[in-house]
Amino acid sequence: MGAVGVEISSPPDVRGPTAPLPATTFAAGIASLALTLGATLVLLVLGGMSNAPLTSFCGSEGITERITGARSICGIAEALRSSTESAVLLAGVVLGLIAVGVGFAAYGRMDTKRRRNEMLAGAILGVQGVLLGAFLLWFGRSGTLMIFVKNFLDFPIISGSWGTLFTGMKNTVILAFGGELGGIVIGLVLALFTISKQRTLRAPARAYINFFRGTPLVWQLSFAYLGLATGLGLNLSAYTTALMVFSLNTGAYAAEVFRAGIQSIERGQLEAARGLGMSYLQSMRYAIIPQAVRRVIPPLMNEFVILIKDTSLVLVLGLTQQQWDLMTAGYQGYLNSYFASFFVVTAVGYLAISLPLIRLVNWIEKRLRSGLVGVTA
Repeated sequence: MGAVGVEISSPPDVRGPTAPLPATTFAAGIASLALTLGATLVLLVLGGMSNAPLTSFCGSEGITERITGARSICGIAEALRSSTESAVLLAGVVLGLIAVGVGFAAYGRMDTKRRRNEMLAGAILGVQGVLLGAFLLWFGRSGTLMIFVKNFLDFPIISGSWGTLFTGMKNTVILAFGGELGGIVIGLVLALFTISKQRTLRAPARAYINFFRGTPLVWQLSFAYLGLATGLGLNLSAYTTALMVFSLNTGAYAAEVFRAGIQSIERGQLEAARGLGMSYLQSMRYAIIPQAVRRVIPPLMNEFVILIKDTSLVLVLGLTQQQWDLMTAGYQGYLNSYFASFFVVTAVGYLAISLPLIRLVNWIEKRLRSGLVGVTA
């Protein structure tokens, strides 16, 4: 029997270099989204800052110089319905359609992972560019254009309220940080109680956790201030009451996070600490809790991000102007003007606070998974 020759080849290239077609498709998808979104934002900013005289279209829509920010409103509306905007959007839609057609059609014929990813990414970006461009083309000529711009994009009307809004952002951060710090302390104590062998410690801790997790936070705020503080004659301000309730509420959720973190530590860690002569409390303090705290940092920070948004519920307490949180400041601005632009700015303020924290959570989770902080994943 003759020898059978076996050709030994190198493993297939799963990454590989790019090629003209996938690179061009990917670039077309990026360009489509850049034109429909990026160029539109630039035109809106330029239109809002143009300070050009009111046009006949704006006059026919009831926009007069007596309206605060009338020229800004008119500039934004004219930008959305301008021939420049239409040309930019059409170019974005055409590029998007090309990226979609080529990307999905040639995706399966690509021989490396990088080329397939570029084709798929270009097609997906193209879909987004087409949908956004088509919507903006329709919206720029719809009957609701001026209504939307006047109610949501009249930012000059906020010029006298920036100080109040920044104070609201500061108070939101203070309420969130205060509630989170208090909640961590309460949660750690409750977690130790819930894993205790003593039923007399477990039962009240579990009742506390179930109560605060089972009732709405807005009810807890209302009951604590209107029911307890006011009804019992306690000299507590609404702001102080809110800080206390946020701490108590966060403590219930943090307790479950800490409990899960502590119970995730291998039993042998506790036994090894006890074998070295440590008491149960010493073992928890020096061996178990430090490891558990590292593991629960990401979920605790997620709770903190949630708490930042939950601080908006102090709206029901009637805080003084210096104590307003961001949501209350925006809501009062709306009540004074009946323009929803205040809600747009409020949303941007919450995003400015929350998005960096969300990125921080993702970074910490990545560090924990990589083991760079000495935590076993």
